[in-house]
Amino acid sequence: MRTALVIGTGLIGTSAALALAQRGVVVHLTDHDPEQARTAAALGAGTDGAPEGPVDLAIVAAPPAHVATVLADAMRRGVARGYLDVASVKGGPRRELEALGLDLTAYLGTHPMSGREKSGPLAASGDLFEGRPWVLTPTRDTDTEVLNLALELVSHCRAVPVVMDADAHDRAVALVSHMPHLVSSMVAARLENAEEAAVRLCGQGIRDVTRIAASDPRMWIDILSANPGPVADLLADVSADLDETVRALRALQSSDEAKRRDGSAGIEDVLRRGNAGQVRVPGKHGSAPRVYETVAVLIDDQPGQLARIFADAGLAGVNIEDVRIEHATGQQAGLVQLMVEPKAAPVLSAALRERGWAIRQ
Repeated sequence: MRTALVIGTGLIGTSAALALAQRGVVVHLTDHDPEQARTAAALGAGTDGAPEGPVDLAIVAAPPAHVATVLADAMRRGVARGYLDVASVKGGPRRELEALGLDLTAYLGTHPMSGREKSGPLAASGDLFEGRPWVLTPTRDTDTEVLNLALELVSHCRAVPVVMDADAHDRAVALVSHMPHLVSSMVAARLENAEEAAVRLCGQGIRDVTRIAASDPRMWIDILSANPGPVADLLADVSADLDETVRALRALQSSDEAKRRDGSAGIEDVLRRGNAGQVRVPGKHGSAPRVYETVAVLIDDQPGQLARIFADAGLAGVNIEDVRIEHATGQQAGLVQLMVEPKAAPVLSAALRERGWAIRQ
C-alpha cells in the first residue's frame, strides 16, 4: 500500500491515518468538517489535499448510520482500488450497500476493537490499535487484493486480525461492548442526583464500573441505532437477572428463615455466575486469564512517585504485570496496586519495604 484516503477524521480515522503515515504511506484526509481534517493533517496524519487519482485504499471512518452513504459515494466516484469501513456494526451497512446495487467485490467491512472515552482528532494516537483485535468480515465475493490491503492496514496499525461473519460480529460486540456501555451508563445515572456525601465515598469499584459512561452520547446513539436488536435481547436477559436479584434481596429482609435462605441462594447464584463469566475475559496480550498477587503500596501524590516504585521493582527483578491506582478521598495520597506473579509478591514486598515504601497488608 502506497496511498490511502481516510474519509472521516475522528478518533479512529485519524489514529489509522497516523499509523499509516508513520510507516511511509501517503495519506489523504477528508471530512464533512474541513477544520477537523486540517487538524488531523496538522497532527501529522497526512494531507487534507485531494489525491490526484485513485488511491490504493479508501478507509471510511464515518458513524454507522452514514457508512453506506459515504461508501456508495466513494465507490461511484472510483476514488480507490479497495474500500473498507471501520464502523462498530457490520451487517447493516453491507445490506444497505447491497440494496443500492453496488458491486461489493472491492469492499470489506472491518472493525478495530479499540477506542477511548474521548473523540475527535485531538484524541487520536498512532498506537491506538497496537495489540488489539481488528475484525475483518470478508465474504466469498471479496476480492483477494482488497483482503490483502486490509491485512496490510491491520499490520501497519500493529493490530491483530480476526476474521468473522458480519452478523456474528454484531452479536459479539453487542455482548462485549454495546450492552456493557448501557449498563455502565445506567449505574452512573444513579449518581446524578445522589447526595454529595454519598458521592464523596466513591472508590475504585464505582470508577471501574462507570468509566465508559463518560463517552459521547451522540456517538453512542449512532452505534446503538445500528445494532438495536442484539443489544435489546441481551438487556432483556440482564433485566431478568435484575428482577431475580431484587426478589432475592427482598427475601433477605424477611423474618422467615426459609425465605432468607432462598434469598441468599439467589444472590449466591448470580455472584457465582458472575465469577464464571469474569474468568473468561482474556488476560494480558489476549492470552488466557491468569491469577496475580497484589502488592499494595501507599504513596503521596507527588511527582515521580510511580517512577520510583517501578524503578525499585526493576531493581528487585520483578515484572509488574498490571497496575491500578486508587486515590484517597480528600487527601493528597493514594494506593498503588501492583499485580505480579504469585511467587514474586513476597520478593517485591520485601524489596519495597527495604527501600522505605509503606506496604498495605
